[in-house]
Amino acid sequence: MLNIVLFGPPGAGKGTVAKKLARQENIVHLSTGDMLREEIERASALGKEAEQLIARGALVPDETVVAMVREFVKRKMPCNGFIFDGFPRTTEQAEALDAIMTAQGTAITMMIALEVSEDEIIRRMLNRAAIEGRPDDTMDVIRQRIATYHEKIQITSGYYRAQNKYRTADSSRTPEYTLQQILSIIQQAGRATT
Repeated sequence: MLNIVLFGPPGAGKGTVAKKLARQENIVHLSTGDMLREEIERASALGKEAEQLIARGALVPDETVVAMVREFVKRKMPCNGFIFDGFPRTTEQAEALDAIMTAQGTAITMMIALEVSEDEIIRRMLNRAAIEGRPDDTMDVIRQRIATYHEKIQITSGYYRAQNKYRTADSSRTPEYTLQQILSIIQQAGRATT
Protein backbone atom coordinates (compact mmCIF):
# COMPACT_ATOMS: atom_id res chain seq x y z
CA MET A 1 0.00 0.00 0.00
CA LEU A 2 1.04 3.58 -0.66
CA ASN A 3 0.26 5.69 2.42
CA ILE A 4 1.37 9.32 2.25
CA VAL A 5 1.11 12.11 4.78
CA LEU A 6 0.95 15.41 2.88
CA PHE A 7 2.22 18.16 5.10
CA GLY A 8 2.64 21.90 4.83
CA PRO A 9 1.40 25.26 6.04
CA PRO A 10 -2.14 26.46 5.34
CA GLY A 11 -2.38 27.62 1.74
CA ALA A 12 0.46 25.36 0.55
CA GLY A 13 -1.91 23.57 -1.83
CA LYS A 14 -2.29 20.31 0.10
CA GLY A 15 -5.94 19.80 -0.81
CA THR A 16 -5.48 20.49 -4.52
CA VAL A 17 -2.41 18.28 -4.86
CA ALA A 18 -3.85 15.52 -2.66
CA LYS A 19 -6.92 15.19 -4.89
CA LYS A 20 -4.76 14.99 -8.01
CA LEU A 21 -2.45 12.42 -6.42
CA ALA A 22 -5.37 10.32 -5.18
CA ARG A 23 -6.74 10.12 -8.74
CA GLN A 24 -3.31 9.43 -10.26
CA GLU A 25 -2.42 6.65 -7.80
CA ASN A 26 -5.95 5.32 -7.17
CA ILE A 27 -5.61 5.88 -3.42
CA VAL A 28 -8.08 7.30 -0.91
CA HIS A 29 -7.90 11.01 -0.08
CA LEU A 30 -8.58 11.82 3.57
CA SER A 31 -8.93 15.52 4.38
CA THR A 32 -9.67 16.26 8.03
CA GLY A 33 -10.46 19.85 7.00
CA ASP A 34 -13.16 18.63 4.60
CA MET A 35 -14.48 16.21 7.23
CA LEU A 36 -14.73 19.02 9.79
CA ARG A 37 -16.36 21.43 7.31
CA GLU A 38 -19.00 18.76 6.59
CA GLU A 39 -19.70 18.51 10.32
CA ILE A 40 -20.01 22.31 10.49
CA GLU A 41 -22.46 22.34 7.57
CA ARG A 42 -24.52 19.64 9.29
CA ALA A 43 -24.47 21.77 12.49
CA SER A 44 -23.56 18.67 14.52
CA ALA A 45 -22.19 19.03 18.07
CA LEU A 46 -18.70 18.38 16.68
CA GLY A 47 -19.34 20.90 13.92
CA LYS A 48 -20.36 23.63 16.35
CA GLU A 49 -17.30 23.03 18.52
CA ALA A 50 -15.01 22.90 15.49
CA GLU A 51 -16.49 26.07 13.99
CA GLN A 52 -15.64 28.10 17.08
CA LEU A 53 -12.08 26.75 17.20
CA ILE A 54 -11.42 27.17 13.47
CA ALA A 55 -12.77 30.74 13.48
CA ARG A 56 -10.04 31.59 16.03
CA GLY A 57 -7.33 29.72 14.09
CA ALA A 58 -7.10 27.07 16.83
CA LEU A 59 -6.77 23.30 16.40
CA VAL A 60 -9.56 20.78 17.04
CA PRO A 61 -8.62 18.43 19.95
CA ASP A 62 -6.52 15.37 19.04
CA GLU A 63 -8.96 12.80 20.39
CA THR A 64 -11.78 14.16 18.22
CA VAL A 65 -9.75 14.16 15.02
CA VAL A 66 -8.12 10.77 15.71
CA ALA A 67 -11.52 9.14 16.25
CA MET A 68 -12.79 10.56 12.95
CA VAL A 69 -9.69 9.31 11.08
CA ARG A 70 -9.83 5.85 12.68
CA GLU A 71 -13.44 5.34 11.55
CA PHE A 72 -12.75 6.69 8.06
CA VAL A 73 -9.76 4.36 7.51
CA LYS A 74 -11.71 1.33 8.72
CA ARG A 75 -14.59 2.15 6.34
CA LYS A 76 -12.29 2.51 3.32
CA MET A 77 -10.32 -0.73 3.79
CA PRO A 78 -9.30 -2.61 1.75
CA CYS A 79 -7.83 -0.11 -0.71
CA ASN A 80 -4.58 0.74 -2.53
CA GLY A 81 -3.56 3.27 0.10
CA PHE A 82 -4.27 6.69 1.55
CA ILE A 83 -3.15 10.27 1.23
CA PHE A 84 -3.62 12.10 4.52
CA ASP A 85 -4.23 15.81 3.98
CA GLY A 86 -4.25 17.94 7.13
CA PHE A 87 -3.52 15.01 9.42
CA PRO A 88 -1.51 14.37 11.50
CA ARG A 89 -0.89 17.88 12.88
CA THR A 90 0.86 16.91 16.11
CA THR A 91 3.34 14.22 17.16
CA GLU A 92 0.58 12.63 19.23
CA GLN A 93 -1.63 12.43 16.14
CA ALA A 94 1.28 10.93 14.16
CA GLU A 95 1.70 8.23 16.81
CA ALA A 96 -2.06 7.59 16.75
CA LEU A 97 -1.98 7.33 12.94
CA ASP A 98 0.80 4.73 13.14
CA ALA A 99 -1.39 2.72 15.53
CA ILE A 100 -4.40 3.06 13.19
CA MET A 101 -2.37 1.88 10.21
CA THR A 102 -0.74 -0.98 12.14
CA ALA A 103 -4.20 -2.19 13.15
CA GLN A 104 -5.00 -2.37 9.41
CA GLY A 105 -1.78 -4.27 8.62
CA THR A 106 -0.01 -1.40 6.91
CA ALA A 107 2.18 1.66 7.66
CA ILE A 108 2.89 5.19 6.53
CA THR A 109 5.17 5.09 3.47
CA MET A 110 6.39 8.68 3.67
CA MET A 111 5.59 12.22 4.68
CA ILE A 112 5.95 14.87 1.97
CA ALA A 113 6.21 18.48 3.13
CA LEU A 114 5.09 21.14 0.66
CA GLU A 115 7.38 24.16 0.81
CA VAL A 116 6.16 27.67 -0.08
CA SER A 117 6.95 31.22 1.10
CA GLU A 118 4.79 33.00 3.69
CA ASP A 119 4.03 35.82 1.21
CA GLU A 120 2.72 33.29 -1.30
CA ILE A 121 0.63 31.57 1.40
CA ILE A 122 -1.03 34.85 2.35
CA ARG A 123 -1.68 35.74 -1.30
CA ARG A 124 -3.28 32.33 -1.96
CA MET A 125 -5.43 32.37 1.15
CA LEU A 126 -6.74 35.89 0.55
CA ASN A 127 -7.55 34.86 -3.01
CA ARG A 128 -9.33 31.74 -1.70
CA ALA A 129 -11.30 33.92 0.74
CA ALA A 130 -12.47 36.13 -2.14
CA ILE A 131 -13.57 33.09 -4.17
CA GLU A 132 -14.92 30.70 -1.51
CA GLY A 133 -15.83 33.11 1.28
CA ARG A 134 -14.34 30.84 3.96
CA PRO A 135 -14.55 32.47 7.42
CA ASP A 136 -11.10 31.15 8.39
CA ASP A 137 -9.37 33.08 5.58
CA THR A 138 -9.23 36.57 7.14
CA MET A 139 -5.81 38.23 7.53
CA ASP A 140 -5.82 37.85 11.34
CA VAL A 141 -6.78 34.18 11.19
CA ILE A 142 -4.31 33.51 8.35
CA ARG A 143 -1.46 34.94 10.43
CA GLN A 144 -2.61 32.93 13.46
CA ARG A 145 -2.77 29.72 11.42
CA ILE A 146 0.73 30.29 10.03
CA ALA A 147 2.04 30.99 13.55
CA THR A 148 0.30 27.82 14.85
CA TYR A 149 1.90 25.82 12.04
CA HIS A 150 5.38 27.07 12.88
CA GLU A 151 4.95 26.77 16.65
CA LYS A 152 3.23 23.39 16.89
CA ILE A 153 2.55 21.56 13.68
CA GLN A 154 5.97 21.80 12.04
CA ILE A 155 7.44 19.90 15.01
CA THR A 156 5.63 16.81 13.71
CA SER A 157 8.03 16.64 10.76
CA GLY A 158 10.71 15.54 13.22
CA TYR A 159 8.68 12.41 13.94
CA TYR A 160 8.93 11.37 10.30
CA ARG A 161 12.55 12.53 9.94
CA ALA A 162 13.47 10.13 12.75
CA GLN A 163 11.89 7.30 10.71
CA ASN A 164 13.64 8.43 7.48
CA LYS A 165 10.22 9.02 5.90
CA TYR A 166 10.48 12.80 5.46
CA ARG A 167 10.62 14.30 1.93
CA THR A 168 10.00 17.81 0.54
CA ALA A 169 8.39 19.19 -2.61
CA ASP A 170 8.33 22.77 -3.92
CA SER A 171 4.75 24.04 -3.85
CA SER A 172 5.45 27.60 -4.98
CA ARG A 173 4.48 26.97 -8.60
CA THR A 174 1.53 25.14 -10.18
CA PRO A 175 -0.26 22.13 -8.65
CA GLU A 176 0.81 20.10 -11.71
CA TYR A 177 4.46 20.97 -11.08
CA THR A 178 4.11 19.92 -7.42
CA LEU A 179 2.36 16.68 -8.42
CA GLN A 180 5.18 15.75 -10.80
CA GLN A 181 7.71 16.26 -8.02
CA ILE A 182 5.70 14.02 -5.70
CA LEU A 183 5.38 11.29 -8.33
CA SER A 184 9.15 11.43 -8.79
CA ILE A 185 9.66 11.12 -5.01
CA ILE A 186 7.36 8.08 -4.94
CA GLN A 187 9.26 6.45 -7.79
CA GLN A 188 12.62 7.17 -6.15
CA ALA A 189 11.34 5.51 -2.99
CA GLY A 190 10.69 2.35 -5.00
CA ARG A 191 6.94 2.83 -5.13
CA ALA A 192 6.31 2.78 -8.87
CA THR A 193 3.11 4.49 -9.92
CA THR A 194 0.25 2.43 -11.26
